[in-house]
Amino acid sequence: MNTLRPLIGVPADTYTHGPHLYHSAGDKYLRAVAEVAQALPVVIPAMADALDLDALLDRVDGVLLTGAVSNVHPPHYGATPSAQHEPYDLVRDDLTLALVRRCLARALPLFCICRGFQELNVALGGTLEAELQLGAGRLDHRAPEFDDLDHRYGLVHDVELVPGGLLATLLGKSRMRVNSLHRQGLARLADGLVVEARAPDGIVEAVSVPNTPTFALGVQWHPEYRAADNPDSVTLFGAFGEAARAYRAYRALCRE
Repeated sequence: MNTLRPLIGVPADTYTHGPHLYHSAGDKYLRAVAEVAQALPVVIPAMADALDLDALLDRVDGVLLTGAVSNVHPPHYGATPSAQHEPYDLVRDDLTLALVRRCLARALPLFCICRGFQELNVALGGTLEAELQLGAGRLDHRAPEFDDLDHRYGLVHDVELVPGGLLATLLGKSRMRVNSLHRQGLARLADGLVVEARAPDGIVEAVSVPNTPTFALGVQWHPEYRAADNPDSVTLFGAFGEAARAYRAYRALCRE
């Protein structure tokens, strides 16, 4: 029996320091994969122009799309870029939007968080709304102004889970409390996605891909922060890890 941990690809963000471009992934995401999903995280550089993405996906058992400081570039969903909605990370967009489509075509386990949640919607043809807090009757979904991370990532509002949905079934509840660190959100839901949870102001907080044989879920909040200390996060990352193990086992069987 193959007991090796599954490999989870984690696409990188990019930033510049002086004249150089660097690729990075947040520690909290990598630790959630390693310690809660019980898998091996592998950072994928944002180099879609230089990578054979299909060959890369042949070697991983799941993909985690992380949150980021940057926003998806508006032309990807038919909007005009603005300095107010920066920063952008164009090379990350090139990688992640292509990966979403390839993962779903392969039924490769896919977990999308915050920016990744928005990338999932855009990759499938949906749109985003910038500056949610400016809408009438909206909550302010932006990050609280705290330097202390426990306060910044503290649970601040409930979300209602869709009865009978993937999320409600996994968690065994109809409501959960989440953190909130985003100023963009989903506008038009992409064809091929279904809503799994909404905030009290109606903003979509979670989606899934129906009729797929594997785990394909996106959430707007940050379950990766201290994931091992939050039972709901443990359940989500645990289910993602189990799906990756099942995918790994299926691939091994197909090679026999």
